[in-house]
Amino acid sequence: MEIVPLIISLLTGAVGGNVAGALFKNISLGTAGNSICGILGGGLGGTILHFLGVNANPDGGFDLMSILGSVASGGVGGGVVLAIVGFIKSAMGKK
Repeated sequence: MEIVPLIISLLTGAVGGNVAGALFKNISLGTAGNSICGILGGGLGGTILHFLGVNANPDGGFDLMSILGSVASGGVGGGVVLAIVGFIKSAMGKK
């Protein structure tokens, strides 16, 4: 996997985690927690979609679609992981 799409996925994952935390206050883990979950989710989302061939560019170069694919996979992955961790945390706290 190329390093630049991975970095884009990690950064947009952090943004996606913070956006999800801002939208859903009940699952927010704070700025640091949202960023960490977002980075993990962005990395996982970007890696999974890369292995599925979604972000692949046959020329090895960059085009707009591969960059947008990295941004979308990172942001969505970050939001999803934050939602999962936030729901688990809130469910464990309601005992």
